[in-house]
Amino acid sequence: MQKPFLRQILPATMLPLVLGLLVCALATLGPGRALAQDGPQWRHAGALTGEPAYPEGFTHFDYVNPDAPKTGTVRLSDPSGFDTLNPVLSRGNPAPGLGLMYDSLLEPALDEMDINAEYGLIAEAFRYPEDYAWVEYRLNPEARWHDGTPISVEDLVWTFNKLTEVNPSQAFYYRHVVEAQAVGERTVRFTFDAPGNRELPKIVGQMIILPKHWWTDTGANGEPRDIASTTLELPLGSGPYRLKAIEPGRFVVYERVKDYWAKDHPTRIGTNNFDEVRYDSYRDQTVLLQAFKADQYDFRMENSAKNWATGYDFPAVKDGRVVLETFPDKARGIMQAFVMNLRREPFDDLRVRQALNLVFDFETANKTVFFDQYKRIPSFFAGTELASSGLPEGQELEILESVRDLVPERVFTEPYENAVNGDPARLRDNMRQAVALLKNAGYELRGRQMVNVATGEPFEVEFVDNDPNSERYVLPYARNLERIGIKMTLRVVDTPQYVNRIRERDFDMTTLGWAQSLSPGNEQRDFWGSEAADRPQSRNYAGIKDPGVDALIEKVIFAADRDELVAATRALDRVLMAHSYVVPQWYIDVDRTARWNRFSHPETLPEYSHGFPSIWWWDAEKAAKAGRQG
Repeated sequence: MQKPFLRQILPATMLPLVLGLLVCALATLGPGRALAQDGPQWRHAGALTGEPAYPEGFTHFDYVNPDAPKTGTVRLSDPSGFDTLNPVLSRGNPAPGLGLMYDSLLEPALDEMDINAEYGLIAEAFRYPEDYAWVEYRLNPEARWHDGTPISVEDLVWTFNKLTEVNPSQAFYYRHVVEAQAVGERTVRFTFDAPGNRELPKIVGQMIILPKHWWTDTGANGEPRDIASTTLELPLGSGPYRLKAIEPGRFVVYERVKDYWAKDHPTRIGTNNFDEVRYDSYRDQTVLLQAFKADQYDFRMENSAKNWATGYDFPAVKDGRVVLETFPDKARGIMQAFVMNLRREPFDDLRVRQALNLVFDFETANKTVFFDQYKRIPSFFAGTELASSGLPEGQELEILESVRDLVPERVFTEPYENAVNGDPARLRDNMRQAVALLKNAGYELRGRQMVNVATGEPFEVEFVDNDPNSERYVLPYARNLERIGIKMTLRVVDTPQYVNRIRERDFDMTTLGWAQSLSPGNEQRDFWGSEAADRPQSRNYAGIKDPGVDALIEKVIFAADRDELVAATRALDRVLMAHSYVVPQWYIDVDRTARWNRFSHPETLPEYSHGFPSIWWWDAEKAAKAGRQG
């Protein structure tokens, strides 16, 4: 499952929570009484495996403080700026935090992400037949937009139709939903093109819902509003916050909705505790850190090993006004990598990709650049039980045998292993192997330059990035490549240009990543599927087109239970790694955070997320000591 489309617009500061909100597969449902006599049983919650822990009628999630004070302002940062308040377009830069304005049909439980449990919010109940051919959602009669208008089945049907009309990525993601139709005053049915896809009902449940009456009305400028266009008009929402003020590219402020319709809903008790949430934009990473030190914003997810090791030696840390803390990261798998564009020669050649992996010296980079904070990524699902290892056996082997004619034979005989460097002797040996692979691929060294034997063209790579700090690890990699005759040039561009180049597939190599939930599903088609390879808005950045990968994606999507899902995912992972589509980089299994000491959280945080700022609150006593009031 991917993270819900709406949550994709949230900032990096909320990444752990965002990753906790990834769209997941629907399967076994929790206990609940039938709410109708005919057809499938109506339920209040659903989960992938097992049963949701919270019964019908529960009062609040266990990981919240139901008595948390509702006050104060939390200030967050945004690294990219924004130019639109339209949450559904694929173009433009949506404002950070727009997800605070909108509720969805279902709400996930942060302490049940291992089984992907979700509970009704806008939908008071839902049901589906045994073959998953459709799903019905019955709306909560209390659900309201901020102007007091009830959320209606018309809103759901209109939103689905417009979302798939104006956003190509969402059209692809929801392409198996044939129709959305009202089947009752408060009930909407989504019909699927084929039975058996257990994830589809829950995917629909995470869809952003927009107010039809607002978007089809006249705007403040006197012109009809257009869902297919960018806009900076403050939109109408249904969630715990509304927009208060904006200055495009600089800041956006949300205020808590005091008469929010779901403030006493069991999925909302103890959450959204701040009166205001503010995001300030900083385009430069160095300025971003300095702004935090200057107390310009409150909470920071630190993604730089160097910053974590050396960047927080300032008085506020020493006297306790700033807290540095790590939280376990159990909610996701990760693949971060040097991503090659397989649409271009010579990256479409396996031998070339293997050679490029051999020359990457992770061990030295980890020691000299990353302060020994990272592990090498061995899997597209690193850090989870979904990662493949050793040789396939049991159900994973059975799945691979069923597609044996479509996958490399080596997946049955050779466990994937990254090249190991770290000392001159190993690096020289790996470079010799790389040169031999390149020779087999049609290249040779002429003098000190690697050239194509047939054309005489030199082997050159442009590495494009939007972060100047990338030179710390790209340039050492480039020097190693230069030793075997390959010229790599680092080009740093601004964020909008970088985004456009990736969208248009105008790159040789860059650093990109895929966050994986604990329950992969339909989003794998968008990551690695052949249909997505040439679609600009997909996340198949590399351009992977392989029938074996396609077949295994379907095995993942249509897995019957957790055991089969794990086995199928490991099989998919094994085949992806065997093709060496990327040069894996590094990961860390904790979230490194820095915060000004003005906040408190429940005594026991959910296992899979620290939940900042959603379940934290303003602590006036701490704030007085840290030097800011309200």
